[in-house]
Amino acid sequence: MKKEIKMRGQVKKWMKNKRLSFVYIILILLVIYVAIDQFLNENYENVFLCVLTMLLFSIPSFIEKKIKVMLPGALEVLILLFIFAAEILGEINSYYAMFPHWDDMLHTINGFLAAAIGFSLIDILNQNERFMITLSPFFVAVFAFCFSMTIGVLWEFFEYGMDQLFGLDMQKDTLLTKVPYIDIGLIDTMTDLIVNFIGAVTFSVFGYLYVKNRGKGKFVNKFIPKFINSKKDSKKD
Repeated sequence: MKKEIKMRGQVKKWMKNKRLSFVYIILILLVIYVAIDQFLNENYENVFLCVLTMLLFSIPSFIEKKIKVMLPGALEVLILLFIFAAEILGEINSYYAMFPHWDDMLHTINGFLAAAIGFSLIDILNQNERFMITLSPFFVAVFAFCFSMTIGVLWEFFEYGMDQLFGLDMQKDTLLTKVPYIDIGLIDTMTDLIVNFIGAVTFSVFGYLYVKNRGKGKFVNKFIPKFINSKKDSKKD
């Protein structure tokens, strides 16, 4: 029985790695193509963004090795697509300007991903036998929501700081500073936080149902990292 479970887990891991490798290779090739194109056009700032994107792509595997957790394939793919959409499509290909709601979509996904990370952190501690306190499903969901909103607020602080210190226009306010009584930057900030809120609430609700009916939430299970050496997880798989 144990051998069968172990073999099933290895097959699942192999399938995950195969799909993930396919997505990863396609995205890397696209980034390299964009980097070469930008270099030939002497857009060296965009070349730097391409290099940064490839470095960001390595974060999920770095986390898996250092913290010894297994990230679900769906979560890794979503993270990779999010990075590609933000840096390559959004910044270099000007999707932020071409599609008015591109930024809103990314902030919604960010709220969802941040809630997933916050949920995973508290849920792992919640299942750890060394901790005497077991948190309720509601508290776990609230923590995930608060964690996501905190990340969203910190990002807005970052945008404001970059605008003030380096004269950027991350808050979409620089071009309209002379227009009386209109603060486009405030509208951009509030819109970002509202869509982050939507993403955070969405995952928190699913997370609550997952904890309340432990192991039955197939959707949430695709976005929750698990310790590789966790005995509980091996029993569930």
